[in-house]
Amino acid sequence: MSRKPKRGYYVKGHFVAEGSELDLELKAELKGTTEQSRTDLKRESQAQQDLGEALIDLRANLMAGLDLPEKLVSALDEAKRITDFGARRRHLQYIGKLMRQLEPDTLDAARAALDVQHQGSAEEKQALHQAEQWRDRLIADDAALTEWLAVAQDAQDHGAASVDPQHLRALIRQARKDAQATAPQEHAGAAVRHGKAYREIFQIVKATLAHLA
Repeated sequence: MSRKPKRGYYVKGHFVAEGSELDLELKAELKGTTEQSRTDLKRESQAQQDLGEALIDLRANLMAGLDLPEKLVSALDEAKRITDFGARRRHLQYIGKLMRQLEPDTLDAARAALDVQHQGSAEEKQALHQAEQWRDRLIADDAALTEWLAVAQDAQDHGAASVDPQHLRALIRQARKDAQATAPQEHAGAAVRHGKAYREIFQIVKATLAHLA
């Protein structure tokens, strides 16, 4: 009796019997590669959708510098008006689909624009923090005024408006009076409510420092 031929296939000229150890190894390798590819594609797809979601809040001047399809620009604008959770989730998926159609260079440009916006935000926060520090120093310490007037003179040389020392001193005195008047009325641990003078000092300091950035 003739033997029943084995079922199998050839790989690079070599016969691989179905069910053999080599067959199982090859199938496991192929399955692993397929699953990895699907995982990579899913991860990349989500990253592009996340990038599209971030573009919703991109400043108009930075958006204008991107060569985005009109359909995507319209979808990003529409996203700002959608408040329903389910509708927004579906719309973001649509944005992700449009993002996956973009060329790699366009995606890189979008990431670069977001980096520029993020860097700008960080610098703005730092400027606000510096202005807050100067305001608090001016109110807390008389000696800080002399130092500040030197800074203000430097800023004036760079185009800033001149600072009236007498007006600034009056604002500082008023801010101190406001703090003393409201502090006893506050509950323990509550933040003191500051008056107009406190806010005006901040605006003066902020505007002056902007010319030294």
